[in-house]
Amino acid sequence: MKNRSLLRRVGAAAAATAVAFALAACSSGSTPSSGTSASDDNPYNLIEPGTIRVGSLGDAKPYTFTDADGVFTGFDVELFTDVAKRMGIDDVVFTGTDFSGLLASVANGQYDVGVAAIGITDERKQTVDFSDGYLAGYLTVLSDTSEDITTDADLAGKRLGVVQGTLQEAYAVKNFPDTEIVRFPDNNSGVAAINSGTVAGLFLDYENAKTYGEQYDNLELAINIPSFDAPAGFAVAKGNEDFVDALNVALAAAMEDGTWETLYQKWFPGSPMPDMYLPKAEQTGTPSPSPTP
Repeated sequence: MKNRSLLRRVGAAAAATAVAFALAACSSGSTPSSGTSASDDNPYNLIEPGTIRVGSLGDAKPYTFTDADGVFTGFDVELFTDVAKRMGIDDVVFTGTDFSGLLASVANGQYDVGVAAIGITDERKQTVDFSDGYLAGYLTVLSDTSEDITTDADLAGKRLGVVQGTLQEAYAVKNFPDTEIVRFPDNNSGVAAINSGTVAGLFLDYENAKTYGEQYDNLELAINIPSFDAPAGFAVAKGNEDFVDALNVALAAAMEDGTWETLYQKWFPGSPMPDMYLPKAEQTGTPSPSPTP
């Protein structure tokens, strides 16, 4: 695997922006749309009291994916499970779905929460509320080495794959106007399209791209773009303020006691660590290191 070009535009200002953006994600003042009324035995308006039903993805390694036994695992899965336990809930049920329909499924009460490294954006906040941010990283163009892609300009006139509904799709539509955007339901189908020559590359998350780059010798991480302005958050049906507040309290505790840091080191070895999610005593306010090739 090659890591061809990294745009090193990461600094304390970007980190501060990410934190501010994440903290602004929680909405207020509306009625929970999960269809369940708050009560003493169901303070978080869950579909089933005592159980959190999670909509997620089965192919977004290392964030959330199913192992050989069909069990959900990954950074987001372990982090959310820890957060739920801090809220006093041990029964967490993960179900895989397509990303394009995940937020709508949370909004209409099919799931209590969406957990899949979901970037917080103004557009998405029209559909769901979010917890505070818990992850920031890079957007990456994964391509075949024969395509010789090293800059945005090299994408002009080429076909670039994206997973429908992702941050990458929105970014590509806005910033790659001379590129033909091809939409896929998941990363696996996009990578298959690269290998068959149907598209020149796939625009996806850095960590996913790194995994595929390690799996296929012909694939490289051609372009890496910092994306700290849309940190990942847990998606919740609009108006379920008690649930969001409890998630934020538990999430902050997981960051402060080092649990977040331990999980990050486990699932993203060698990758840049966003400073803003470390325990306060460890935060330096300096730029995060660049990912190692």
